[in-house]
Amino acid sequence: MTSNTDRERSKAGALQVKGEILTIRRAGDYYVIVFAAPGVAQRTRPGHFAAVAVGGQPTAMLLRRSFSIHQVDTAGALGGTVEIVVDAHGAGTKWLVERKPGDSIDVIAPLGRPFSLPKDPVSTILVGGGYGSAPLFMLADRLRERGCRVDLVLGAATASKLFGVVDGRRRASALHVTTDDGSMGTKGRVTAVLDRILDDYDGQVIYGCGPMPMLSAIAEIAQNRGIASQTAVEEAMACGVGVCMTCVLPVRGTDGITRMVRSCTDGPVFFGEDVRWSDVGTVPTDCLGAPIAQPESSK
Repeated sequence: MTSNTDRERSKAGALQVKGEILTIRRAGDYYVIVFAAPGVAQRTRPGHFAAVAVGGQPTAMLLRRSFSIHQVDTAGALGGTVEIVVDAHGAGTKWLVERKPGDSIDVIAPLGRPFSLPKDPVSTILVGGGYGSAPLFMLADRLRERGCRVDLVLGAATASKLFGVVDGRRRASALHVTTDDGSMGTKGRVTAVLDRILDDYDGQVIYGCGPMPMLSAIAEIAQNRGIASQTAVEEAMACGVGVCMTCVLPVRGTDGITRMVRSCTDGPVFFGEDVRWSDVGTVPTDCLGAPIAQPESSK
């Protein structure tokens, strides 16, 4: 159903560039940062992410912060622009949203494996939690270009934590909103409306990006219905380029063997049925290379 070439990393690979910040705007509880990044926009596919250095020079914040790429624009004289969505909750992200137009940031992008796209027009459902929905809008554009129906489901704890409601109405065939507290849309989690949408529009592929429990639920619903799901995981990434091994999670390969794979290079997009959701955060005993339990010493 999906094209392997669309799942590959950009053939040209990632670039490290000095990006010039053009605008920073509020979007509910979040910030949208637009910056010029020559060459990056042309290589980006839906699901790629950017790793941004924070803290200036010198800084005690050595680790980059990783953000899903929300939108790109390949036109104009600046060599292409990139948008990321930031939730300013720590020292690094607060530093980033305090930058001004004209400031430069050090960016490595595009990184990771993007979403794969259907070969033929099918009914698709895109599910985003909070600002995790950021990469789904570019994905919606690509899917509609291929003749796919796109239902977009946006969920969050409360209305201010939603991202992209207005934009979603324009980009999707239909928009569905849920909030845990009922402050906007249907009261409850995204799974409260997912079964109905699948029934009404004969959904064949579910794409998800957001909190890990949400992705686990999406994958389970898809597997129970015998349809495909693709999930962009939110494991914490320290380096973003596959060196530090802090973002590993257990994933079954096509050979049925579970391996601890890196979210930043083997993902962030995985087929939902391949991820061992209940074992995330652990090394399963049947995982390839897992430590062998030693018998207790006899007394």
